[in-house]
Amino acid sequence: MNIVTNINEWRQIRNNLTAKKTVGLIPTMGHLHAGHVSLCNRSRAENDVTVVSIFVNPTQFNQASDFDLYPRTIEHDCDILKSHQVDYVFIPDAKEIYQDGYQVQVSENTISAELEGLSRPGHFNGVLTVVLKLLNIIQPMRAYFGEKDYQQLLLVKKMVNALCVPTEIVGCETIRDKDGLALSSRNTRLNEMQRKQAAHFPRLLQSALKPEQIAEELKTLGFKVDYIVEQWERRLGAVWLDEVRLIDNFLF
Repeated sequence: MNIVTNINEWRQIRNNLTAKKTVGLIPTMGHLHAGHVSLCNRSRAENDVTVVSIFVNPTQFNQASDFDLYPRTIEHDCDILKSHQVDYVFIPDAKEIYQDGYQVQVSENTISAELEGLSRPGHFNGVLTVVLKLLNIIQPMRAYFGEKDYQQLLLVKKMVNALCVPTEIVGCETIRDKDGLALSSRNTRLNEMQRKQAAHFPRLLQSALKPEQIAEELKTLGFKVDYIVEQWERRLGAVWLDEVRLIDNFLF
């Protein structure tokens, strides 16, 4: 496995790959778990070369404290990727990615104006901007995203289509723990008691209750509810459990 830390180094590698070799990209912010591994396995099955990017993107965080607290486990992540035979890991720093100081941004004004966009102003500008940069740098045939962040997946697909980016965006099924909670890097911030409480969120989200009933039940259980809605043929929800924000969705 090769670790690449700057754009020019990757471009030299990319130029040396034969035209017949297909490249798959998994964009991540690190602190990898079984969900990320499933994306790597999918990419390896469908491409000749698999690249995983690890970049904690500062422009998609609404709170500096959330950015600072985001877990960073580069050595452990690289061990995981090496054991799953990933070919390249791209680990740039913020100065490399935002050479313009984030003066140029990608925005969308419809899907991004609701749900996560309402709760986290500017979040999707940061997401779309960094994803477009990574697609332009890596130049993959396919890029893989989990369906847990379903609104994000819709926006990335829309951006790629609108801006004529020659990359197929592949949505992959959410990977869950035994108790049904969607795997997320943020979950490691939950203590044992919170972790048990968090399992109520996916259980209720996929129940037969109506969205407003689910919201009331979650509040009774100690959650702060951002939204529970039925949209895009999905039931989507976002809640706070103390200082940790959880999002999830199920096919409706």
